[in-house]
Amino acid sequence: MCDEHTQEDANEYLKSQAALTRRQFGALSVSAGLVFALPKVANAAEVTESEVSIKTPDGTADCYFVHPKTGTGAAVLVWPDAFGLRTAFRQMGKRLAESGYSVLVVNPFYRNAKAPVIAEGASFADPATRAVLGPLMGSLNATTHVSDAKAFVAWLDAQPSVAKNRKIGTTGYCMGGPIVMRTAAALPGRIGAVGSFHGGGLVTDKPDSPHLLAPQIKAQLLVAIAENDDMREPNAKDVLKKAFADAKLTAEIEVYKAQHGWCPPDSQVYNKELSEKAWSRMLAMFEKALA
Repeated sequence: MCDEHTQEDANEYLKSQAALTRRQFGALSVSAGLVFALPKVANAAEVTESEVSIKTPDGTADCYFVHPKTGTGAAVLVWPDAFGLRTAFRQMGKRLAESGYSVLVVNPFYRNAKAPVIAEGASFADPATRAVLGPLMGSLNATTHVSDAKAFVAWLDAQPSVAKNRKIGTTGYCMGGPIVMRTAAALPGRIGAVGSFHGGGLVTDKPDSPHLLAPQIKAQLLVAIAENDDMREPNAKDVLKKAFADAKLTAEIEVYKAQHGWCPPDSQVYNKELSEKAWSRMLAMFEKALA
């Protein structure tokens, strides 16, 4: 989960990169970085993009929906990281749609603000950024996660571009990790694949810890853990492995030699090679679980 320790790790990581000049490090430490161009999708489908409004029990969520122009595809529900819905996640959603999926990327903070909630390029190193994001993250909990998930899945199932005979996938980044677990547990009949990328708080000592939901989940899982997150919580992966094994779930759990936040292309610590590895593992899971 994003916190001051995550930023400290990011700063140390950036300093360690021999290719960075002192001037480059200074620029990166105050900016989340530019959005890198993601690799093109082979035989990419033509897609239709739109900004949509979705009614939930708590209001109206502003979201981004993108899907192939023709035909239907399995739906994928994407929960962004702590910086919320923004250019980088629209880019990731579009890329996934070009692979044949109907993708909804949500603004998890819609109760308090429309996206983007933070200016493009903002950094968690900036106290002003943390002052905005902290309360937004704190406004969400297990109850909001589940009520939102049900509303978003119901909306997806009402769309002509969504193949209702195929299971839905859901992916979460950073704070989205616990949300995908709760989504899968709340809607086991619809969620067939779960991807958590540098997800925080998957294993806690609280009674609503996401790992305790494993018996309620009927999906395949991919849990991609950041190296520095694993260093802080070295036992979490083992607890997850046992929980999934006891529930007889198919799960791939791996620690990547990358920093927390390595997947989104606008991250300070974006790692193209390992981000692509995680992306390819996600697509491989979708091909099996959402067929």
